[in-house]
Amino acid sequence: MELPDALKAMLDGPTFATLATLMPDGSPQASTMWVDREGDRIRFNTAEGRVKPRNMDRDPRVAISIFATDDPYQAFSIRGRVVEKRLEGADEHIDALANKYLGVDEYPYRVPGQIRVTYLIEIDRLAAH
Repeated sequence: MELPDALKAMLDGPTFATLATLMPDGSPQASTMWVDREGDRIRFNTAEGRVKPRNMDRDPRVAISIFATDDPYQAFSIRGRVVEKRLEGADEHIDALANKYLGVDEYPYRVPGQIRVTYLIEIDRLAAH
C-alpha cells in the first residue's frame, strides 16, 4: 500500500508512534516508540529479549497509532504485519533514529551486549482521522 503524503511526513519527522503487538494469551501490548519508514513500509527498532520482538516473532500482526504533534487531530490508525526482521544494520538504524529524535550521532542508551533489531511493517489497513 502506498503511504499518503501526510503519513510520510509524520514518519519522516520526529513523530512518536504507538505499536501494539499481541501477547501469547491474545491480549494487546502497546509501546510508544521512535519510528521511520523505508519506502512505503514502517520501520521500528528495538532490542532482542524485550516483549515486543518476542510478540512479533511469534505473531506478525501489529497495530500502529500515530498523530501529528502540531495537530493531534491529524492521525492515522494502521493495521499491518511484520514482513522483515533485520539484525544487520540495526545498530546504524538506532543511531539514525537517535539523531532524528535527540539530535545526537549515537544512540545514548545502548547496553553492552544488547542486540538491536529492525522490523519492517507492511500496511494492510489504514484509516486517517
